Amino acid sequence: MSLFFSDTLRKLRTETGLSQQALADKMYVTRSTVVRWETGSRLPDAAMIARLSEVLDVDVNMLLSAAAQSDECPNVIMVDDRKLILTGGLPILEEVMPHATVMGFTQASEAVEYAKANRVALAFLDIELRNTSGLELCRTLLGINPRTNIVFLTAYSEYALDAWSTGASGFMLKPITSDGVREQLQNLRYPFWTGGEGV
Repeated sequence: MSLFFSDTLRKLRTETGLSQQALADKMYVTRSTVVRWETGSRLPDAAMIARLSEVLDVDVNMLLSAAAQSDECPNVIMVDDRKLILTGGLPILEEVMPHATVMGFTQASEAVEYAKANRVALAFLDIELRNTSGLELCRTLLGINPRTNIVFLTAYSEYALDAWSTGASGFMLKPITSDGVREQLQNLRYPFWTGGEGV
């Protein structure tokens, strides 16, 4: 799955003379975690990649790039029951993430069907949706793929606490902006290559 990153990590670990156990000890993880990273069955999150760069004394951007190239063209979705929000938001997502396939949905059920058929790397979800809530949709999407990054969109800051309890990567107040999206991309639990500048 993440072979480019795994090969890079194995090479860097070997060059520094560390065993898998020694790297695990320095990273405060188990050896089996390092094994999963090196076999490509698991990709470390952004915080772990930053720590790996320190332990291996390499540029963090090199590791992030390796992690990013481990993913094929990532699928990014935006779900909002107001077409106007999608019309304004989708071009911004495409601009910031030119390597991604960006899709918009006004119905939560359509987003769920898409997520069942396609591995979604990142979902921007409105918290207040007709017939359901973005919080519930988040739980459904994470049930389909626990590695989906979720960023909540809302016009109401009072939802922030509820949003964080879902395991989301971020929270944005509307309107969506390029700078706001770039900021969210820096904090993803499961980073991926977007093809954009500065991310």
